[in-house]
Amino acid sequence: MTHFPLKYLRYVVAYVFIVSGLMKLISSELGDFFIQLGLPFPEITLYVVAFTEIIAGILLLFNIATKLATIPLMAIMIAALIITKIPILSTDFIQFLFEARLDITMFVLLIILYKWATE
Repeated sequence: MTHFPLKYLRYVVAYVFIVSGLMKLISSELGDFFIQLGLPFPEITLYVVAFTEIIAGILLLFNIATKLATIPLMAIMIAALIITKIPILSTDFIQFLFEARLDITMFVLLIILYKWATE
């Protein structure tokens, strides 16, 4: 019974990343956003991040290599915080807290999944 909620946590986290990855592939707005970030090779980066989110999300969904699947997703969340949220700190701390809330939440959920994964 201890791992009962963990199954649903996997489903929710998988849902977020699968949808996020799919949106990166079909939304021109997200493509434009990636280009504006100033990352090297923004189009390739977009596809790598999108496919990583989709593949890792599917692995989480079906409880396959759960511990392994959380690692690249944690890296994506850390990068998202550093690249898109930390710059907000220089101008508005409260705005940073608001903008970073979901990234931080997803990162913590990934840590929980990593810690409790049976693999």
